[in-house]
Amino acid sequence: MTSKTVDPNINQAPSPRLWFALIFTYLFIPLILLVCGGDVSWWQAWVFLVLIFLAGIGGRILAEKRHPGILVERATSEKTLNAKPWDKVLSPLMAISLTFPLVIVAGLDHRYGWTPLFSTWLNILGLVIIALGYAFAAWALVENRFFSSTVRIQTDRGHSVCDSGPYRIVRHPGYAGNLLALPGMVLALNSMWTLIPAVAALFIAVMRTALEDKTLHEELPGYRDYARRVRYRLFPGIY
Repeated sequence: MTSKTVDPNINQAPSPRLWFALIFTYLFIPLILLVCGGDVSWWQAWVFLVLIFLAGIGGRILAEKRHPGILVERATSEKTLNAKPWDKVLSPLMAISLTFPLVIVAGLDHRYGWTPLFSTWLNILGLVIIALGYAFAAWALVENRFFSSTVRIQTDRGHSVCDSGPYRIVRHPGYAGNLLALPGMVLALNSMWTLIPAVAALFIAVMRTALEDKTLHEELPGYRDYARRVRYRLFPGIY
């Protein structure tokens, strides 16, 4: 879809306050993990901190460099008002489910030893999976200038289909990357109990993906043709 409306956020640089909030968020998540784990020598948790921080902040730096104004757009309150009613619930629910319940359970599992220790190679494999998942999600953010935190058709920004980069593989690579990291967290953080919040997060993400995909089919010109070319929403060959 093309539009002559000028995006008011183009070239609007993120404020120091916005950067501070983002940095705080991506440090607070692994900090909760370490606090719940009660072990400052837990090396897997420190590596997880590095991975989530690099993907979260590094991905946003690259996205802002490529699409000036994208971070301001994502943080603008008006976008929430224009979001689909169901997404006003699912968006924050998904954001929370992919982070805090997992690190809280994994941390407590480490503290109390609910799960027998995995082999170190399984921890390393898990960290590699996390890195791949977060990198894939960050790539989606960098590639798509319409990558919003809520589901809405961005007519004010000339919304059009993104079919490059990771969008050539699946239609919702941002979600797919974060979901790929879930089994990695189970292995890396040595917590079988983390499977419970991971399954809950998967269920929420699949529900949101289905509703978002339906919205894009109905309201975003060109999306139906794109969906014929890229058949799968999240997992190639599966869904």
